[in-house]
Amino acid sequence: MGQGSTGRMTAQALGRLLDGHGPALVLFARQWCDCPEDAVQDAMLSLVRTRRMPRSPLAWLFRAVRNRAISLSRSAARRRRREALAGGGRQAWFESSPEDRMDARAAADALRVEQREVIVARLWGGLTFEEAGQAVGCSSSAAHRRYEAGLAALRERLGVPCPHRETD
Repeated sequence: MGQGSTGRMTAQALGRLLDGHGPALVLFARQWCDCPEDAVQDAMLSLVRTRRMPRSPLAWLFRAVRNRAISLSRSAARRRRREALAGGGRQAWFESSPEDRMDARAAADALRVEQREVIVARLWGGLTFEEAGQAVGCSSSAAHRRYEAGLAALRERLGVPCPHRETD
């Protein structure tokens, strides 16, 4: 997929990845850091620099974005401690709109980080459960369980019955 004769990512393939998945990657990174665009840019540069293309470049990108975002978050925390500044609030990773039944903060609070990262990778990133598991460092079955548990938590918070459960 998009490899040149050297086995590296071509500019066209990189552009397609960024155009097709950039917003999902930014949303994915926003869970950990306040500068998600930087994490995505750094991951893209790392992909360009790899000698051999990964089997699944998209899953690889999600994993690289996650790692970079966590690293950026840790650096920012150290910097804030050094400068003794009061930490500001994190940017919401969902955008609220007036017609929403649940606001963005409530949606984020309803989910554990492990659930959020799999849901974002799956819904916004279009990754399979296997690829989502690779991105977050778990098996595909664990990714599926986290996804299902997250959706159940959101349904419960919204008061929506689970579609798979029979009611009396």
